[in-house]
Amino acid sequence: MDSPSNGTTPCGFLLQGFFEFPHLRPLLFLVLLAVHLATLSGNLLILIAVVSVPSRPPMLLFLCQLSAIELCYTLVVVPRSLADLSMPGHGRGSPISFLGCAVQMQMFVALGGAECFLLAAMAYDRYVAICHPLRYASIVTPGLCARLALACCLGGLAVSVGLTVAVFHLPFCGSCLLIHFFCDITALLHLACTRSYVDELPLLGACLVLLLLPSMLILTSYGAIASALRRLHGGGGRRKAASTCASHLAVTFLHYGCATFMYVRPKSSYSPRLDRTLALVYTNVTPLLYPLIYSLRNREITSAIHRVLGLRGSGSV
Repeated sequence: MDSPSNGTTPCGFLLQGFFEFPHLRPLLFLVLLAVHLATLSGNLLILIAVVSVPSRPPMLLFLCQLSAIELCYTLVVVPRSLADLSMPGHGRGSPISFLGCAVQMQMFVALGGAECFLLAAMAYDRYVAICHPLRYASIVTPGLCARLALACCLGGLAVSVGLTVAVFHLPFCGSCLLIHFFCDITALLHLACTRSYVDELPLLGACLVLLLLPSMLILTSYGAIASALRRLHGGGGRRKAASTCASHLAVTFLHYGCATFMYVRPKSSYSPRLDRTLALVYTNVTPLLYPLIYSLRNREITSAIHRVLGLRGSGSV
C-alpha cells in the first residue's frame, strides 16, 4: 500500500491525520470530542425545536434542513478522525480503502454542495419576505420549500458523484500517504500524477456550479433586498428587516469563505499541512458556530428552544 508504482490506481490510502504529533493527540482528541458533542447537541436541539413548533414558517423548515446537513456533514468526517486519534501506536497513518475514501469524499462534497444550494434558497426566501411581504405566504409555500430542499440535495449529489468519478479516475503516484485526516479533494489531487490544468477542470467545474452559481443568486437576492431597504422611510422597519438577514449572511460568509479559500485555487498552491489545519477548523468549528448564530439571531428558533428546554421568557433578541 505504501509505494505503488507511478501512474497506478492504489488499493487504498493511509490517512496521516496527526500521527506525527503523538504527544498532542490526546489533547486534540479531547478538544475535538468536546466540539463534536457540542455541535451534535446544538444541531439536534434546533431540529427538535423546529419539530416542536406547531405552525412552522418556511425559514424554520430551511433551518431544519441546514441543521440536518450539518449533522451529517460532521458525522462523515469527525467520528473517523476521533477513532484515529484514539488509536495507540506511532505508525505513519490509518489505512482506508480506495472505495471507502471515494465514498467519504463523495458524501462530504454532496453535503457541502447541498448546503451551498440551500443558502441560495434561503436568500430567495428572505428576498420574498422583505420585497414582497403581502405575497410571501402565497409564493413560499410548504410545497415550494419541499421542492427546493429536494433540488438542493439532488444538485449536491449530482455534482459530488461527477467530481468523485473524475478524481478517482486520475492516476496516483508514489506514496499513498494522504497528509490529511479525511479524504479531501485537495489532498487527493496533491497525490495525483497531474501535470496540466486539464486534470483540475472537474474541480473547477464543481466550484463553478457549487460556489459561483449559488453566490450569484445570493448576491442578486440581497441586491434587491438592499434596494428595497433604501426605499423604507422608517428606521425601525429597516433595522427589523436587516436583522432578519443577519444570521443568514453570517453563515453564508463563513461557508462560502472557507470553501472558496480551500478549493478555488490551482494545485501548485496546495500546502498539505496548512490545508489540513484549515480543514480542522471548517469541519469542526464552523458547524459549531451555525447553531449559535441562528439561536442568537432568530426569534422563532430562540422561542422554540426555550419551549423545548422548559425555560420561561419570550426568547426575543
